[in-house]
Amino acid sequence: MADKKKRRGQDEEPEAVDNAAPVTPDLDDDDLDREPTVIHDLSSHEEFEDEAEVEEEPEVLEPEDIANPDDPELTLSDEDAALLDQTAADIVAEMRTDMLRAQAELVNFRTRVERDRAANRDAVIAEVIRSLLPALDDLNRAEKHGDLEGSPLEIVAQKIRASFERYGLKTVGVKGEEFDPHLHEAVVQLPNAEVKVNTVADVIETGYALGERLIRAAKVVVSVPE
Repeated sequence: MADKKKRRGQDEEPEAVDNAAPVTPDLDDDDLDREPTVIHDLSSHEEFEDEAEVEEEPEVLEPEDIANPDDPELTLSDEDAALLDQTAADIVAEMRTDMLRAQAELVNFRTRVERDRAANRDAVIAEVIRSLLPALDDLNRAEKHGDLEGSPLEIVAQKIRASFERYGLKTVGVKGEEFDPHLHEAVVQLPNAEVKVNTVADVIETGYALGERLIRAAKVVVSVPE
């Protein structure tokens, strides 16, 4: 009987153990509120600090480490020295040329500015004088008829002419001078056997010029050869 039980026990396979879920220990409220303990790897942190503390020391040159300028290996040959001198001379010559060119451009620029400024000034003065010519013509006609003599307008006319002359205004058209189509406007032509070229016989309306700028051509009577 005992042998049967023993044999039966050997024949029976051990019962399989179920994979039970992991057992969670019972935790009270105090355990849940407690902060978790963090374990640091101190070995890696110490290695990092050791590396940070290591600094490269600046290299200090000793006097014997400095190259000797008298060393034959550092001395230029005659050909290299001549080439270096020629290069330096070329650079200096090029810089001098650029400087002279810049200076010439500056002088030309100043000349153009002054010329343009003078031209603009003359243009403005010419426009002002042109606008006052009708009044000046009336004074000239009154003077020819003797209406200005002894009157206050005679002094006014003299001051106006003096002011215009101060700006370079000059009259154009004089009786007896040769006719110039650039300065004179022929209103009447009269044949005359005594003249050999076209000549101004009379001035109907005086012309004016400001420097080289013609403000108004003179209206004249021209005597032409027969």
